[in-house]
Amino acid sequence: MATALVTPYLIRAYHQWMEDSKLTPHILVDCSKAGVNVPEPYIQQGKIVLNIASEATSALVISNESISFIARFDGKSQSINVPTNAVLTIYSSENGEGMFFEVETQSSDQNNGQKPGLTLLD
Repeated sequence: MATALVTPYLIRAYHQWMEDSKLTPHILVDCSKAGVNVPEPYIQQGKIVLNIASEATSALVISNESISFIARFDGKSQSINVPTNAVLTIYSSENGEGMFFEVETQSSDQNNGQKPGLTLLD
């Protein structure tokens, strides 16, 4: 099964486990992916860390396509949307435990369904 199909389930499972364990779930997001809507001043080196704990968010939805919620940045509420393919890792801020996800590249997407080009050498 492709990692992209499993990722949302793992994000939900780790989020639930961390909250049940009284840990604070954070995600590291690749902001270069299409559909990422986060406050730009907080992006560092193309990435942002977001606290997705229930206490830090409002209206949190972790769907198969994205993670969306409302959070406060500098005292202002902002809508956040992160496609699941932009999540690089989910981890606990207290102990660093969590999971890294594979980074999908365009070149692997372009090769899907195509046979590799082989050359016979003498």
